[in-house]
Amino acid sequence: MPTRNPQADKMQEGDRFPTYSPNRSFNRRTVSIDQRKHPFEKELEEALSSALLAADNELGQIVHEVDELSRALKAKAPDEQSLRVAAHPAVWSAVKQALLDRELRYLALTDDLTCLYNRRGFFAAATQQLKMARRNAQSMLLLFCDLDNFKRINDCYGHREGDLALVRIADALGEVFRDSDIVARLGGDEFAILALEVSKESQEVMLRRLEKSLEKSNATEPRYELSLSVGVARFDPQCAASLGELMALADRAMYEKKRSRLQPCTSRT
Repeated sequence: MPTRNPQADKMQEGDRFPTYSPNRSFNRRTVSIDQRKHPFEKELEEALSSALLAADNELGQIVHEVDELSRALKAKAPDEQSLRVAAHPAVWSAVKQALLDRELRYLALTDDLTCLYNRRGFFAAATQQLKMARRNAQSMLLLFCDLDNFKRINDCYGHREGDLALVRIADALGEVFRDSDIVARLGGDEFAILALEVSKESQEVMLRRLEKSLEKSNATEPRYELSLSVGVARFDPQCAASLGELMALADRAMYEKKRSRLQPCTSRT
């Protein structure tokens, strides 16, 4: 995913970001309505199952209510059966359209390779999150990450291995950050995270956990080592900076880290 932001209920209606977020572990496109033979061959419970598989609770509730109505009509007089029969294709069509719309939103906001937010999804979700942080007087941390020696990995081991390295980075980030944090691949070898700062030590804790997660990933790959250059910018609700300003600050901090640690990508073999 979708993963639920615990702060979402506090959002004002005009600020509400679509409750559709990428899943960090697997591609969410698990429901294929078009593969079904005919809507009349399946019970309406399967439509409900598909809606729930798509993690759309609102749609699932609607389908559930229609299903209950259909069951009630079935138990009544035969002259009401035509209404029950007519309800099936209408509801099925609505479910299919809702899931197709959902798929389009997914494609627009998600990076295909890592299933994290893409650049567009990150800026949309992060903008809304910062609005909430301002209202609730919460501080946040923006981390800008760049995979070290990515070109060398591609050159030495091929672009397929480069893609796998990016997926491993996404998995490492998924182990460190919470579902409520906004994690994205901005493009190429660049990643960004917007995370709630729960204490003054949050930055150091997050970086230590990220380092350990990368060490764990590197233990499974003997040929080369993954490392990240990370820049951090803090959002202070008392003197709130824009998302663009935070990105620029984190970007500069990241490049300073990268310059201080520039070295060839040495093979482990």
